[in-house]
Amino acid sequence: MSGMTEQWLDLRSDTVTRPGAAMREAMRAAPVGDDVYGDDPSVNRLQDYAAELFGFEAALFAPSGTQSNLIGLLVHCGRGDEYLVGQEAHTFRYEAGGAAVLGSIQPQPILNQADGSIALADIAAQIKPDDFHFARSKLLALENTIGGRVLGADYLAQATALAHSRGLATHLDGARICNAAVKQGVSLRAAVAGFDSVSVCLSKGLGAPVGSLLCGGKPFIAQAKRWRKMLGGGMRQAGGLAAAGHYALEHNVARLADDHANAAFLARELGQIHGISVSAPQTNILYVDMPAAACAGLNAALQAERIRVSMGPHLRLVTHLDASRADLQRLVDVVADYFKMPQA
Repeated sequence: MSGMTEQWLDLRSDTVTRPGAAMREAMRAAPVGDDVYGDDPSVNRLQDYAAELFGFEAALFAPSGTQSNLIGLLVHCGRGDEYLVGQEAHTFRYEAGGAAVLGSIQPQPILNQADGSIALADIAAQIKPDDFHFARSKLLALENTIGGRVLGADYLAQATALAHSRGLATHLDGARICNAAVKQGVSLRAAVAGFDSVSVCLSKGLGAPVGSLLCGGKPFIAQAKRWRKMLGGGMRQAGGLAAAGHYALEHNVARLADDHANAAFLARELGQIHGISVSAPQTNILYVDMPAAACAGLNAALQAERIRVSMGPHLRLVTHLDASRADLQRLVDVVADYFKMPQA
């Protein structure tokens, strides 16, 4: 059964990737220790490497991006504080309300523009005055990429400068920041410039099985360790997982360009099929719009050819290192054949 499962093409997300042979070997050979005591050499090596790579004083290895984002919010904000965030942002919509439930932090959601940004005027308008009637505005949290869209360097510089000028800290949900950096042709340091902290996911396009990094200043990370412990994120002999993340950062960043090219190929080919419309992807995420009546039948046709998607009228497809060009052509053929049928 497991052998059959490996033959599936899964485009639901880039979180479905599996470690390759070289990454597995790095995991097998990793020296380990008790990371809660700070004794795991592989974890320490990963944290030091990531801090240097992204241009911060320190970094912390956490089990997931949801936890590393939550830790960042908990360090920046106290009980009764608020953070400004886009309505489409992962920290607001898809992390189960953790900041509010576990941190008593009030989110101030703001409309995202079509390009994924939050208008500077809207940010400024939502920063509360120093008045006990209001929650204390403490943090601006942005996301890059957001829905596959890349926020420009000029915009990020302006947004973070605005936040800092008004006394707010800045946090970046950089789950796919490596995709943004590769798309823009800039260094990872340049991609996170202006932010006081950044969360970097290792288990999406980078291909590690587990883990995320939170980067920031040394005092920030010292507080972050306490929150990680409180949230149950302190792992013991985690060196094998850290080695996978280290391998991912060393070997799998530049190859994200392949995923971007494959997404562009997929959009181009699907865009020629009558009955659907396809967005032009900036990175590795594209969206396909189709009639709701076609969804069930198309999903069945894809399943019959061992292809998994999160089917819906606004279908998100995500390319990754386990999706080859030949795999994607197979999906295109299934979709094209389905929409040629009378019932479609």
